[in-house]
Amino acid sequence: MSQETITFQIEREKIRELETIATSIDRDRTYVLQAAIDSYLEIHRWQIEEIEKGLLEAEAGDFASEEEVQAVFAKLTNEN
Repeated sequence: MSQETITFQIEREKIRELETIATSIDRDRTYVLQAAIDSYLEIHRWQIEEIEKGLLEAEAGDFASEEEVQAVFAKLTNEN
C-alpha cells in the first residue's frame, strides 16, 4: 500500500498523550496515529454502511410493525 505524508496542527497536550501511549506500548507515535485513524475509519465506515442499509429498507417500505417496536422498547427498558 502506498503511503503519503500529511501534516496537521494538534494541541501540545495531545502530542504528549500520544507520546505517553507510544512509550507505554513500546511503539512510535506514527504507529499510534495509524491505529487511531484505523479505528476512526472503521467506526465511521460501519456507521455509513448501516445508514445506507436503513435508507434502502425505508425506500423499500420495510418498517417495523407497532408490535415489533413495542417488543424492542420493552426489552430495552426491562419491561416484561
